[in-house]
Amino acid sequence: MGSTGLVRLRAARPDEAEELTALTMRSKAHWGYDAAFLAACEDELALHREDVVRRRTVVAERDGRVLGLATLEGEPPEGELGLLFVEPDAIGGGVGRRLYRHVLEEAGRLGFERVRIEADPNAEAFYLAMGAERRGEAAGLRVLPVLVAWPIRPEPSWSKVWSAGGATVHVGNVAEFNGQFGGGVHGPDHYSCMAAFCGPRPRMIVLPERVEDWWVRDLAAALGWGEVETHSGLAADGRISEAILACPDLLDRLARQGAPVLPWGRTAAFEAISPSPPGVPEVVARYESKRRAHALFSALAPAHPGIVVPAQRPVGSARALARELSGGARMVLKTEYGVGGSGTLIVTPDGRGTRRLARRWARGGVLVEEYVEGAGPYRDPTFDAVIDESGTVHPVGVGLMDVDGTSYQGVTVGPGTLPAALAETATAFGTAVGKALAEDGYSGWYDVDFVTDRAGRLAPTEINLRLTGPAVAFNIQAALDRVRGGSHLVRTIDRVPLGARLPAGALRDHVARTADACRAVGATLLVTIPTAAFDPVPYLGVALAARTPGALDEAERIVRDAGTELGEIFGDLPRGRDAERAPRTRRARLR
Repeated sequence: MGSTGLVRLRAARPDEAEELTALTMRSKAHWGYDAAFLAACEDELALHREDVVRRRTVVAERDGRVLGLATLEGEPPEGELGLLFVEPDAIGGGVGRRLYRHVLEEAGRLGFERVRIEADPNAEAFYLAMGAERRGEAAGLRVLPVLVAWPIRPEPSWSKVWSAGGATVHVGNVAEFNGQFGGGVHGPDHYSCMAAFCGPRPRMIVLPERVEDWWVRDLAAALGWGEVETHSGLAADGRISEAILACPDLLDRLARQGAPVLPWGRTAAFEAISPSPPGVPEVVARYESKRRAHALFSALAPAHPGIVVPAQRPVGSARALARELSGGARMVLKTEYGVGGSGTLIVTPDGRGTRRLARRWARGGVLVEEYVEGAGPYRDPTFDAVIDESGTVHPVGVGLMDVDGTSYQGVTVGPGTLPAALAETATAFGTAVGKALAEDGYSGWYDVDFVTDRAGRLAPTEINLRLTGPAVAFNIQAALDRVRGGSHLVRTIDRVPLGARLPAGALRDHVARTADACRAVGATLLVTIPTAAFDPVPYLGVALAARTPGALDEAERIVRDAGTELGEIFGDLPRGRDAERAPRTRRARLR
């Protein structure tokens, strides 16, 4: 085109109708149609002066030259993408994407629920790549594919607060955060890969474990990240803050990004890299304590009829704990600190091994908590929110966790995940917790986990003042909603066993094949934890996204079956990449 100016969008003017009609015909001719066919299309593709405003016509232009146009037609709740055409010499330059996204954003602003598209067959692949879904065919001068797209809603307030409205830097310090509360920092730190997702538009990702180029590149393409600078393989022992501080060039790059630096959690070691707001580390230590969280729950519960707080008491000796256990009642043992189910044990005493259990758990003190009886599909809800520096709580959403005993396995978030009554109770109580945390000086991400009793009441179990597995799911949901429109269901599965350890290239092929199979049922597959695929007992962490529960369930079956089948296909192959863990720095570009 010979011009490098910026493309801008504006409303079309009625006096441009004839010029725009000519543009649509040139664009249509680009696909090789003959003169007779184009003549037959002309009335259908014409834009008349009196229709320019009514059809909500928008144009894209550069340096005063119109490069394309699009129309959003109809009235809510259902609209139609009437026209979307680009000058032939501008096709492939991003103009169509800009116009398409504008139409969906405008549809979201105006309250449309969906947008119908009768596509030229040559454009169907474009619309599918942009997130539309095929729903059938329409007869006309030729058979046309019919697709449906979903409006793009405004970015939620929590996302704007969390990212300061722009790009972010993500640091995976999971092992470091967990280790500060006991047991020390230990690698490998596979879970830190999840930090890549905890912001809407990462500009830089810093991870302790080495990751492959394709992983970040695939995520960037699916989630609309654009270019991401990645530093990985810095700290096989999980001590990522020490590794960053030992690399002056990396530390300088972090400082020069001009973007919020978001760790998985706040630690003393990380304060030297990016200091917290005053008082935040102290509040984190205070309420990551299960004892102090329980006290806060007890203080807030009387104002929330749907909340029940189980009794909890500290036990300071093995003898006293043995007496508790001898009562025969089912109970929960908790250390004061613990994440992801660690430091928590559900006990049904039967008299055997009671003393040994008491000696092991009473070291350093233990909390004995009433076991909340319950069952059913909504046993383990969670609520997430972000507190801004003014103390305002911005709810993120509710999710349904998959918990095996006390071990967190994953979560599902999105529309209809919980019944409305449970969601309202969790949101009201979780928001009240957030207000109390804000009064104590906290700002940042937090969640409140619950169990549901037999009467349908919620029993809060802990507060997490950091990023978590559900935070990953919510950020993925927000990214897909922003890129593809509508509302997605997202399910994370932290451990999908693989039947074999594959070389890096074979692993990439396996992921691509499985993603294609998921796409065929209307779901998106994202790998969240790639580094564990090379462990002696290999597995992947994954996230699945779809618009319906049925598609989500079918995609989970596909992913699990594919992992199992690797054992039948390959057997247990030797480890597929070198054991060396040299740090790697690279840029992943959206291609």
